[in-house]
Amino acid sequence: MADLHELTALALWQELQSGRVSPRELASHYLDRIERLNPELGAFVTVTRELALERADEVTERVPKTAPLWGLPSGDKDLWMRAGVPTGFGSRAMAGFVPDTSDEIVETLDAAGAVSLGKTNAPEFGLPAYTESLAAPPARNPWNPQLGAGGSSGGAAVAVAAGMLPFAPGSDGGGSIRIPAAACGLVGLKPSRGLVPAGSGIDSLAGLVVDGPIARTTADAALLLDGIIAKRNGRIDHHYTLRAPYDDDGPFLGTAVRGEGRFQLGVMTTSAWDGAYDIRIAPEAQEALAVAVDAVSSLGHGVEETALEPDDTYAPAFRTIWQAGAARIPAEGDALALLEPLTAWLVERGRSLSARELSEALSALTAYERSFIRQLSSFDAVLTPAMALTPRPVGWYDQEDGERNFEQQVQYTPFTSMLNVTGLPAIVLPVSQTADSLPMGVQLIGRPGGERTLLSLAAQLERRLRWAERRPPVW
Repeated sequence: MADLHELTALALWQELQSGRVSPRELASHYLDRIERLNPELGAFVTVTRELALERADEVTERVPKTAPLWGLPSGDKDLWMRAGVPTGFGSRAMAGFVPDTSDEIVETLDAAGAVSLGKTNAPEFGLPAYTESLAAPPARNPWNPQLGAGGSSGGAAVAVAAGMLPFAPGSDGGGSIRIPAAACGLVGLKPSRGLVPAGSGIDSLAGLVVDGPIARTTADAALLLDGIIAKRNGRIDHHYTLRAPYDDDGPFLGTAVRGEGRFQLGVMTTSAWDGAYDIRIAPEAQEALAVAVDAVSSLGHGVEETALEPDDTYAPAFRTIWQAGAARIPAEGDALALLEPLTAWLVERGRSLSARELSEALSALTAYERSFIRQLSSFDAVLTPAMALTPRPVGWYDQEDGERNFEQQVQYTPFTSMLNVTGLPAIVLPVSQTADSLPMGVQLIGRPGGERTLLSLAAQLERRLRWAERRPPVW
């Protein structure tokens, strides 16, 4: 049999269910791989070997095998608290913090039968689109360690791409699942607002931040998505009256495995940032989009070019919300001096905002959501580049000038944040590679609650282009 890390998460789940592999054996295999690869790649900031092995035994003895993620290794993003495990939030200001309670997403993963191997690397409070904090080594791209892994779920993506985890959960408030997934040649799914109870987005400022999966294959992403959609007595355990559309056709995994259906797709290269910054799409990104368009056309889908209407309200409103979110960072007095320059800039700007400015920004983004959904309503899904540029080198972002840093992030990731604002589902997947063998991907945007369409399309593209068979050099 192939080495365990070469198997997909779904294949590993089948090995666990059959008893051919135990949760302890599987955790040990991945922990050994982490020990070998993590010093160079920076995927994990904390590895909990003993706790992981104890947890694997607990799963074997006490967790029903019907749990959707039974025995599968996972990791907690270092923005999530797990009781008794150091949680740094990617910041020197939080050094030494050990929570005595766990966040709901962590408890959900445990209830689903997953085995946490530690905390995956994240930038300071999850704010940047790259994972290069002063609190830990940078998360390096397994395809070329001189390049960054994106962010903020950068450590999670590195762990999956390098075979240190079969899949990993992440959170996405402006692209933080899709950006590192694209950089590392993976599938990354941002669910609809309201779909995942433990990370619905409904309780975050402007409804931006949702939790979702990062994986090597579409089926693995669907498997993890099913696992973090908590169910009790056969029903989704929603906490809010507002929730994403969901039906009873069974788990998303079945949709991803079947990969059926014919759809009408829009194709666009415009973004919400076009009027505010100089957005240039690199030839490699254009080529990836062309590969995807050719593939979906050959599969029998309808394809039509489209473009967003110019809207000058988006950029200033989103900037205001991003700064307002930073204003709540738990740093006062001397602790402010420990923040990194970008974070300090965002905190200062955020704390100077008036209630009127915040209210106006929220109203502008709500109007943008309605407009965006109206403009694309005739399509089952819309295809865009995943990123506008190739993966960025470690150290590429300006660490002193907050304005310039924000501009750089937008120029790399112009197609992501508008889906957080609109609450729509979106998935990125690799489709091509550059002359230097770097992965390049595309993004599919769905209708509200349109995860099944996205998973079907992604599965079809994956079968046609066979990207999941490629491996970075560390394999």
